[in-house]
This record gives sequence, structure tokens and C-alpha cells, in this order.
Amino acid sequence: MLSNFEQMRLTSISFFIAALSTMFAAANPSFAGSILAATPEIAPTPTVPAAAAEQGKDVVHQLNNAFAKVFETVAPSVVIIEISKKNDNETSAFEDLFFQGPPDESNPRRNPRNLQPIQSEGSGFVVRPDGYIFTNFHVVEAADKIDVKLKDGREFSAKVVGTDEKTDIAVIKIEAKDLPVVQLADSDAVRVGQFAFAIGAPFKLDYTFTYGVVSGKGRSKLLTTSGYSISDYLQTDASINPGNSGGPLCDIDGKVIGMNTLINGINRGLGFAIPINMAKEIGDELIAGRKIMRPWLGIRIETLGDDPAIRELFKGVDKGVVVRTIEADAPAYKSDLRPFDVITHVDANAVATDSQLQHEILKKKIGQKVELTVWRKGQTLRVPVTTGELPNEISRASNEPARPPQNREEEEVGKFGLQVQELTKEMAQRFKLGVQRGVIVTDVTENSLAAQQGIEREDVITEVDGKPVTDVKTFREALNKADPKRGVLLYLDRKGSKTFAVLKAGGGEPPSDR
Repeated sequence: MLSNFEQMRLTSISFFIAALSTMFAAANPSFAGSILAATPEIAPTPTVPAAAAEQGKDVVHQLNNAFAKVFETVAPSVVIIEISKKNDNETSAFEDLFFQGPPDESNPRRNPRNLQPIQSEGSGFVVRPDGYIFTNFHVVEAADKIDVKLKDGREFSAKVVGTDEKTDIAVIKIEAKDLPVVQLADSDAVRVGQFAFAIGAPFKLDYTFTYGVVSGKGRSKLLTTSGYSISDYLQTDASINPGNSGGPLCDIDGKVIGMNTLINGINRGLGFAIPINMAKEIGDELIAGRKIMRPWLGIRIETLGDDPAIRELFKGVDKGVVVRTIEADAPAYKSDLRPFDVITHVDANAVATDSQLQHEILKKKIGQKVELTVWRKGQTLRVPVTTGELPNEISRASNEPARPPQNREEEEVGKFGLQVQELTKEMAQRFKLGVQRGVIVTDVTENSLAAQQGIEREDVITEVDGKPVTDVKTFREALNKADPKRGVLLYLDRKGSKTFAVLKAGGGEPPSDR
């Protein structure tokens, strides 16, 4: 027994095929005759049967009504957000990358001489009848004044209840009662290919309605904050433009599946939305007045194989996540984890990508001990790490050059493009370095192999291919035994952070940190 939807689809397909047959027959009788001669058992269809035509029209009308119903259901709960903020000639990363229009007289943000307050517009949707509204953090970021306009024409001043920059989610509130609220879907159940509808105020055109499909799920690494990307976005080809930010992405039932947040170019059919399950989870915490806290290990990672230049150094492990850097004083810094380790499991749960590893850690509580299964140079180890709280900003090493004294013997490694000298205890204390022994990089030749692999002045090289480096002599001896064609593995201390670099002849550009 076919469902109503399947019957509708079969009817529309039959109608479409019959209509095509009629057009081809009318335009090219000989073509139609050749088809009939080849397949004599198929009778010609000179015209579309009236019943089929009517059924096809019914399908179109039903779809038309369904689309219009989505807008009529959701639009009363959608709000237009107008914000005003001081013009400091600086814009957020979101605005710079995704929402700045071309420079012209109508876009004062591009004019450094114009110090008038910046006026901009976004969207949002009501989630509680007493005036709580979900929108994007970047819509209300640094706003001095927030005004909210409803579909029925009423206008209110709004205040920020709470924000979470890392997921780009914000909650604002207006003083109102009995407001129409959106219905929330389960974004985990969203299917690629299903209809998607966006409502918002692109280019200050209030309550614009566009449709498309869900083009993809689990899109990550679109935008990171402090090297951390949390959202797995929904992708849609529904037209999303500046001003749609914070507005709802809905399904055919008029339920919200996501919050529109990013676009990749104007009218390119590449729009992205925060899944509504995440928006609700974060939004509920903000409404309750709770601080958003997340666990972290303090490591920068990449999926094994992302850097093909060093893939052959990991023979013996097929899948996992490479530890690129261990941040200074982070939880992982206090464990036995090392750069160049490959994490394959978190508490017995296999991880094959950096996103999977991050999701496993985000499931944990702050202060919880986790066991990492690690591949290290052919051995499988168990490394316990206690999670810490993800800081708002991850401290970076100072850019002020340490300028090591030049009166000691230097060793120039011409084929790699770097200069080193022995690290003394006095130097380590003076420049507050994280290690006491090794060789310190005093210069890196531009465009050299060392420069390509991200080695910097003041990096301290502590090991070469697993052999400890205590002075210039041991460093030179270790390099002489290394094979640049296979790749020379250097362990580095960078102002307290632990990382590595692989010097490989013809290795090319290094991958960026995650």
C-alpha cells in the first residue's frame, strides 16, 4: 500500500513523462516513429490524459500550499534585530569573512573616515512566550543598542541575556508576553535532501522567504575560535544572505532545524546553520544564567593522513589523530602524552578524525580522567589525562624576540636553513623557557625547509629522531645520522608548548594547526 506522498510522487512523475513524450512527438514525428518502431509494444500517447494532468496540477498545488504554510506558521515567531554600535573601524571575524558587503556609499563600515555609529540588521526567533529570542553572537556582538521588530509591527528594546562566542549563539530578551514561539525539530534526525526553508531579513528586506534542500550535515572547521571549532553545521542551498544571520532554517512541517549563521559568498548556494539541538542546549544554559564551560585537553590535532608529507613516518597505524602541539600548562602537558603521538581511542571509543576526538572530549566533565590509547613509534600505550576547563583565550607565546647572546658558538645547518646554538641554564631562566637543555634556534632562512615546516626563532630543539639533544655537538651528530628523504623528526619546545616538525626533502608546505 503506497503512502499519500508516494502516490503523489508517482503521479507527478507519470505526468512529467507523459508531457515530455507529447512534446517530443509534436516537435519531431520521425523521432517518435523511430522510438515506436524500436519498441512496438509501447502505444503512442498523443496528448497528456486529462486525469493525469489534473493529478499533476493537484500535486503542484499541494506543494505550493505546503511551502506557503511553512512561512505562515513560522514568520510570526521570527524577529528582525536592528543593532547600533560604535564605529571603531574593526569588525568581527564573522563579518569580515561572511557578511561584509562590497565597499560603497551605502556601507560605511568600509570607510575609515566615517565615525558614525554602525547600523546593522540580523534575524532571530522567539523560543519562549515571555520574550526570549535565539540569535547569533556576531549579530549582537558589542551592540550598544538592540531593537527588535515583530511580524505584527510591534517594536521593543532588547537586552542580551547571554552569549557563547565559540558556537556563535546568543540569547536576547524583550519585555513582552504571550508571543508566538517556534516549534523545534530534532536536528539529529535531519536527512540530506529534505526541503529546507530560511526566513530572515537579507539586505534589510524584512521577512524574506527562501527554500532549498539540506545539502549536507556535519560540516566542521568552517570557522574556529582560539583554534577550536565546535559546531557541526547543516549545509543548505536555500538562499541565505547578510541579514539572515540568526534566523531559522525550517523543515516542511514548519519546525526549526537550525539557526542560519554562515554563508560562503553571496548567492552561491552555500549556506550553513547551527543545528537546533546545539542551539537549544546552549540557549537553555544561557537563559538559566549558567556559564558555558567545556572540557579540553589542551592539544592541537589533525587527522592522520591530512599531511601526506609525513604519512610514511606513521607506518603501523592506519587511523587516528596526530598530536601536533601540546599547549603550555594545559591538562595534556601534565600527562605522558607527547607530540607526534597518534590517538586511536578515547576510553575504548575509536577515533579516526580530529572532529571525532573533539566530540569525545566534549562529552566528558571538567576534571574527569580519560584514558587515551596512543600509538607511539610502533608501540601501543595507555595515557591517562584529566580534563581541564577550556579557557576563553589560549595564551600564546610572546612575539618579542628573546635575542640569545651571540658570543657562543653557532652551528649553521645549511641544507635545512636554520642556525642554532647551545641552550644554557642561564638563557633558559632569563627567557623563561620551558626546558633547560637542547639547542635554541637563532635564525631561520626564509623559504627554507625549516621555514616551510614552521620552525621559528627561539624554538628549542630537544630531540632529533628520538635521540636527546643536549648541545650543538649531539644535535649535529643526530642530524648526520638522519635521512632527510624519509624525514627528520624534531621535537620542539616553543615557550612552554610542546610541538614537532618534520624536515623532509621536497616535503612542501606544512599543514595548519587545528
